[in-house]
Amino acid sequence: MRADNRAQGGAVLFETGVEFTVWSHHAAEIQLCLFDKSGNKEVARLPMAREDGHFHRLFVDNLKEGARYGLRADGIYSPDNGLWFDPSKLLVDPYAKEIDRPFKHDPRLGILGEDTQDLMPKAIVTRDQKAKPGKPLFHPGGFIYEVAVKPFTILHPDVPEKQRGTVAALAHPSIITHLKRIGVDAIELMPITAWIDERHLPPLNLTNGWGYNPVAFMALDPRLCPGGMAELRDTVAKLHAEGIAVILDLVFNHTGESDRYGTTLSLRGLDNLSFYHHLPGRNGELVNDTGTGNTVACDHPYVRQLIVDSLRHFVLGAGIDGFRFDLAPVLGRTASGFEGRGQTLTALLADEVLADRVMIAEPWDIGPGGYQLGNFPAPFLEWNDRVRDDIRCYWRGDDWKTGPLATALAGSSDIFGRDGRQATRSVNFLAAHDGFTLKDLVSYNGKHNEANGEANRDGHNENHSWNNGVEGETKYPDINARRRADLMALIATLFASRGSIMLTAGDEGGRTQRGNNNAYCQDNEITWVDWKALDDELIAHTAFVSGLRKRFSVFSESNFFTGNGDVAWLSPSGQPMTTGEWETPNLASFGMMLATRDGTARKIVRLAIVFNRSNDPLPFTLPAGSGWRELSRSGGKKVAPAVTLPARSAMFYLEN
Repeated sequence: MRADNRAQGGAVLFETGVEFTVWSHHAAEIQLCLFDKSGNKEVARLPMAREDGHFHRLFVDNLKEGARYGLRADGIYSPDNGLWFDPSKLLVDPYAKEIDRPFKHDPRLGILGEDTQDLMPKAIVTRDQKAKPGKPLFHPGGFIYEVAVKPFTILHPDVPEKQRGTVAALAHPSIITHLKRIGVDAIELMPITAWIDERHLPPLNLTNGWGYNPVAFMALDPRLCPGGMAELRDTVAKLHAEGIAVILDLVFNHTGESDRYGTTLSLRGLDNLSFYHHLPGRNGELVNDTGTGNTVACDHPYVRQLIVDSLRHFVLGAGIDGFRFDLAPVLGRTASGFEGRGQTLTALLADEVLADRVMIAEPWDIGPGGYQLGNFPAPFLEWNDRVRDDIRCYWRGDDWKTGPLATALAGSSDIFGRDGRQATRSVNFLAAHDGFTLKDLVSYNGKHNEANGEANRDGHNENHSWNNGVEGETKYPDINARRRADLMALIATLFASRGSIMLTAGDEGGRTQRGNNNAYCQDNEITWVDWKALDDELIAHTAFVSGLRKRFSVFSESNFFTGNGDVAWLSPSGQPMTTGEWETPNLASFGMMLATRDGTARKIVRLAIVFNRSNDPLPFTLPAGSGWRELSRSGGKKVAPAVTLPARSAMFYLEN
């Protein structure tokens, strides 16, 4: 799309004024609207000149930093043909880097002829402030901590009240102390760019608290980051100083303009036909591979460059270490289907600024051929829901899960070893923002989403969960003890797996959402982390197994095991697992013995991790050798080769 070095979009500040650029193939005319400092009064409406390549440009003399502006596009209004031009709609520049207020849903945003000037945020002309991005701090094999900014900090007692719920709060000393205690290598921030509520939420008195409904890809949402890029840049710098990387979760697969009955906010009003996918031969019908009403045409050259420029903006402007892409197959979708080495995915990896950044795919959408786990190009890391489900089902007690658990622990070579590849790119996790919290996983048999106003029809129906005898919260101490044991075993299993790992904020302390597994619309105590209620015993356990993961190199390494001395699978007798044992449907215990470098002893050692999913203690014999030591939070005590495994446990043993 770029024919020269001029900007593809946005407002570029010069000493003598500002040049504005926007792209639209089908618009007859685009006008620039300038506003006063309040953003409420329009002071000028100026036509932009169409240039080669369907760029519309205008240079405004003497305009300064801080100017407020919007766009209006005129042309044919024919939704049945994919054309939605309506000059009454004020539009946000797709390249806006800052907006003066949050988006707020209003039905008038979608009504033909209804002027939306008073309803829309105004873009702000900014001066680029450059960070000095060094090499990314996060490396594959590390520990990612998924964070929703507001829920994570809004109730923290140490964070100043005015700072709670913001990006700046993430750099508070108490927050950093917690992150370092549990050994976080990178925080992955759920969307912090500007979003709008889905239209069905306001009548229910609900709001979108997660941000997965974007409008502006570069502009930070003023509710989460009132200080704009300077706030993000300062927070990243403070986290970097503590050795913690920052990854942004970004949404390029759809926008908050939704379906035919949605709103006209930006891309739809500028060139709906170009910027969204439509059914072949039926330009009036939007493709819905995302389940949100529209699908961004990421294969369009303009959109491709907008995505690349958005990522460059966050790296160069704030030093961001990497990105996680929501419903990432959309990035590789063309008219013929998903292309793992298509132009858009290739462009992300080839750009000189982005080439060394961490790239993480959520490798599924709901369109045809939408499940693409293992099919993204290296070095993309990929969320691995197979690991999630196999670990859950193993600890739930499902039959035939010993083999799948071993495969998951070893890095999922069945998925990532295709075509002779030698290394895992798995991001292993037990729970994420979408679904049950880890505590709810062991406390509820079914979802409880009544608060969402959809009669419990929304959210996943199959969660591979179990309630330990009572549905939901209980005061029975034995049930709560069983739940804690299950959580400790689950967390230990995750941290003993090969590949990158991810834990959602609060899960290390038993956070609950009261059984709600689709809590995107609960911007309230259901999703807010109650720091005073977190279980410090669980947090200490998480810190312990995280420390083991850092101490022993084997977990964070990427190459697949060869079976030549680097891994052995142990039966309860201490001997190698037999075919019959692998094929035992309800095998209660087994072990994984690893050759690994011990960072404390600075030598190669043997480490055994032994799993007992039975409700009873079980005997287990460790392999003969020079003696074993049980690793625990209280230290390392010597044990005989014959040990007793606690019920529902994952135990670590180090050979002397």
